[in-house]
Amino acid sequence: MSTWRSAALAAAAAAVLALTATGCGQDKGSGYAGSGNGQPVGNASTAQQPGDNAYGSSGGYGQAGGAESAAKQAGQLTVSDSKELGKVLTDSAGFTLYRFDKDTASPPKTNCEGDCAKAWPAVPADGVAPAAGADAATLGSVTRADGTKQLTVGGWPMYRYAKDTSPGDLNGQNVGGTWRAAAPDGKKASAQAPAAPAAAMPGLSVRKDAKLGDVIVDARGMTVYRFKKDSAWPMKSACTGACLQKWPAVAPVGKNDTRGIALKGFVTFDRPDGVKQQSITCWPVYTFSGDTRPGDTNGQGVGGTWYAVSPQGKLVGAPK
Repeated sequence: MSTWRSAALAAAAAAVLALTATGCGQDKGSGYAGSGNGQPVGNASTAQQPGDNAYGSSGGYGQAGGAESAAKQAGQLTVSDSKELGKVLTDSAGFTLYRFDKDTASPPKTNCEGDCAKAWPAVPADGVAPAAGADAATLGSVTRADGTKQLTVGGWPMYRYAKDTSPGDLNGQNVGGTWRAAAPDGKKASAQAPAAPAAAMPGLSVRKDAKLGDVIVDARGMTVYRFKKDSAWPMKSACTGACLQKWPAVAPVGKNDTRGIALKGFVTFDRPDGVKQQSITCWPVYTFSGDTRPGDTNGQGVGGTWYAVSPQGKLVGAPK
């Protein structure tokens, strides 16, 4: 009886010691840093969380997070649509890929190590396929300090964010003012604001040309010309037939549809061929088929007879 009682007391004492040790974090299986032997694994962490600094938290990506998530291959890259950011690059599971402003793309270099790398696990370079329609040549790799290869897109090292716990999360956007969701080409994802419609140009207005100075242009921004062989009084055009195909007549423009030009002698010329043509100071005016873009002045001086028109209706650059 005495022997049984002694054994029972000894077993109870051992159980109390075991509970005490576990409660103080000494269980070898806990991986708690206070044991002196183990290291933090998975979601276990030391007293100071990376979330206490500009990097964010070392909590889990996906389900496991931490060291497990850091090794996850990206697989087939995909592109998601964000109302705020436009096209965003994601991995095969739909998790956002990020880039760090303090990294460099040319040459590729990562500046996220230590606690930063816990909050922002590097995306491995192996096992990656480009997003549908993307240029595979934009994919590359950079060697990290630990010798591992990290995926680069457009030269920029790619990361996930520990606080993104579900596909489509964008919790890492603009963290610390330096982390941005990546666009499919590796640049910063950014929704392009709809372009404001260009203000309609008047039928005739004035453009400042670098060589010729102020010249008249039409509603498309094309340079307006005069022909020296024409006459203003009586109003007559010497440009007919094939000439008119090369030098189209400017169609009539209302006086209220002009800006900055002389309106004296601003009348419509009824050509013998039935075409109605605008005149400035009674001179018929034309554009040039050889001008293909707004601002072109390829008709200037052609044959010594064709010249751009000043806001006062005079020939620009013609020899006196």
